[in-house]
This record gives sequence, C-alpha cells and structure tokens, in this order.
Amino acid sequence: WKMNGVKKEIDGIIDFLKAGPISADVEVVVGVPAIYLEYVKNNLPSSVAASAQNAYKVPKGAFTGEISPAMILDIGVSWVILGHSERRNVFGESDELISEKVVHALDSGLSVVACIGEKLEEREAGKTEAVVFKQIKAIADKIKDWSKVVVAYEPVWAIGTGKTATPQQAQEVHRKLRDWLSKNVSESVAQSTQIVYGGSVTATNCKELAKEADIDG
Repeated sequence: WKMNGVKKEIDGIIDFLKAGPISADVEVVVGVPAIYLEYVKNNLPSSVAASAQNAYKVPKGAFTGEISPAMILDIGVSWVILGHSERRNVFGESDELISEKVVHALDSGLSVVACIGEKLEEREAGKTEAVVFKQIKAIADKIKDWSKVVVAYEPVWAIGTGKTATPQQAQEVHRKLRDWLSKNVSESVAQSTQIVYGGSVTATNCKELAKEADIDG
C-alpha cells in the first residue's frame, strides 16, 4: 500500500478482501504501513496475510524510526518486503544493506519478498540483466534457505508511472532470473522459488502477465 491509507480507507480494503472470492490455491499478502500492521492483521480474512514494508538488520537498538523482524513477529505478522526500489532509490539503501536485512529477517523466522529491478536509463542502456543479476547476487550470496523467499521483479521505470512492462518484457527477465538461480544456486531453488512481477499492475493487465510461464504472481 506504500505510504497510503488511513483506517477508514483500510477498512474498505479489508471489506473488499473479505468479499473475495479468493482462490484457495493463491497466496495473498498485503504490504501495510507499520503503524497499521497489527490492526490490519487482526481484521484481515484468514486467507490473506499482512506484511511489513521494511525492517532493519538487527533485533533492537538505537535506530530511531526503524522496526525489527522481532517486532514484526511479536505482533503475529510473518512477512516483510525488503529492497523495494523506493527503499533503494529514494532512501539510498545499498545492495549490501538489503542483503544484510534479508538474511536477518530470514534468520529471525520471517518470510521475505526480496525486490529487484532496473531504472529506465539502465534498461535503455541495455543494462537490465547486469543490474538485476547484481542485485539478486548480493542477496543470494547470503541466503542458505530459500523456502521463505519470494523474489519480486519490479522495474523502477514501471512503478507508479503508468508504464508497465509488457508480459513479454516481464517474462524475459523472469526467465533470465530463473536461469541465473539455476546456474548460481541450484535447479531446485530455481524451480521452487516464486518470482512475482510488480510495476503498474492493474485488474486489466494482471491476467495477461499471469499467463507467462515464469511469472508466479
């Protein structure tokens, strides 16, 4: 939900999710501003999980304004989104910091949506592969257990801009990411890891995106 939603609006989203219907074979997770995490978790239907949008790399300490995986778990939430392009490009988070945050979240017991994606100038310069491979490598080098990791390919140029990668563009990157995982981690991790797409997804284009072989959500 990014930095959006007050309780009145959130109640509307929860009512929408409760009305569904949501297919039993689809896992739905909503990313909620930290201040509303517990409220949303307590009011969502059982078929939908809440996720924090960020967390720091240590359990506690003098890090004003941050929240930790321990705090997220303490209120009964089991997911966190890390490395989103806005964290990288607005708040200056490095590949190294994001990888440290991912590892700590996993070690703490959270499931992680790990985000990667290139900027418009990087895509236009033909650097998409180099950028996303560098970002995934920083994370993959430190992950021992992939069972609680979802990779989100979110091209920066398509987030909140109204521009969407075509299903074919998104599929191409997803396939290359799966190939990278196969070669650099293992074939089993490559096949079992969910790779989801984000970037100006709508009710209109989501079905076409979801038809692609390597787009899992």
